[in-house]
Amino acid sequence: MKNSYKIYTAALLVAASLSACKDKNGFKISGEVSNFGKTKKMYLLAADTSSVAVVDSSELSADGKFEFKRATPYSNLFKLRAGDAIFDLIAQNGDEIKFKTNLADSSHAYEVSGSDESQKIQEFNKVSNVYSDKNTKLVADYQAKAAAHGNQDSLLKIYTPIFQNNLGDYSKAVLKFVEDNKKSLAGFYAATSLDAMRYETELVKYADDIQGEFKDNPGVQKFVKQMMLAKPLSVGHKAPEFTVNDINGKTVKLSDFKGKYVLIDFWASWCAPCRAENPNVVKMYGMYHDKGLNILGVSLDTDKKDWQKAVDADKLTWQHVSDLKRFEGPTESLYHIEAIPSNFFIDPQGVIIAKNITGLDLEEILKKTFSKP
Repeated sequence: MKNSYKIYTAALLVAASLSACKDKNGFKISGEVSNFGKTKKMYLLAADTSSVAVVDSSELSADGKFEFKRATPYSNLFKLRAGDAIFDLIAQNGDEIKFKTNLADSSHAYEVSGSDESQKIQEFNKVSNVYSDKNTKLVADYQAKAAAHGNQDSLLKIYTPIFQNNLGDYSKAVLKFVEDNKKSLAGFYAATSLDAMRYETELVKYADDIQGEFKDNPGVQKFVKQMMLAKPLSVGHKAPEFTVNDINGKTVKLSDFKGKYVLIDFWASWCAPCRAENPNVVKMYGMYHDKGLNILGVSLDTDKKDWQKAVDADKLTWQHVSDLKRFEGPTESLYHIEAIPSNFFIDPQGVIIAKNITGLDLEEILKKTFSKP
């Protein structure tokens, strides 16, 4: 029993000694690369949600070893680049990270230790790569068949739903990873890979959950701030009232649609994706208007003639309004419109029940809404 106590005490002393030796003012990455061929240098890149920049480089030794010593003001995402291969790490001051890879491995697999966060981001990348590989194979299959048969339109009808399903499966996997890793910076970087418009509700909830976490990381704090601004306009909240003139100069209020389902559709004559989606909106309006669907088109045009011409050309037979001030209009500012097409589906109580739904997603939610008894 006494011997066990001595061993335990000695182990604690060793651990304390090793901890004391760590540089708390910086981090170190010690790496080893095999089969590096003509690659002579390793590059260290610092990343955030908007940019990636090279911050250091290290010559590879004859046996493929390298080392970086850096300081970071906060725990952050870094990338190691060797030739065309890039590897993700998350480092903070005090970390002593061990890295190992084989550049002959086309999958760019790597080993990492000394950083729990780096292992977490590696875990996420493995999940991401599964769906990336699926997409790569789908693209290759599509291109081969398109080259052989030439009928791209019919092939797109086959492959588009497959791509969308794959994207949906990927997003579900990301959401699960984020939910399981809320206290990890890896969870944050995973969350930022999601389509912010499509998954706004989930991202707002995630931002709520991590308020108070990662206070020194500007990327996280910027994300939380953006989501808190989006929150009042997210699904489940009341759509804010607005007043604007229609195409004939008549005043229209959102409250005019009280007690009705209304799709507020932000678009413009000059917006190619909007014009491409218009035939689908026309089709849905034809199917569900008699069942209770109303649409209020909000144009971001500045020229009334262009606006009217597009309304006529696309056969948009519902009510139309505009501030004629592009993104600077009061209605656009109120609804935080930064890109179009953008829409809000409002229920008879004035509550937002869906946002930014197009194509098959729009068809699905309208079918679900208007097939209710």
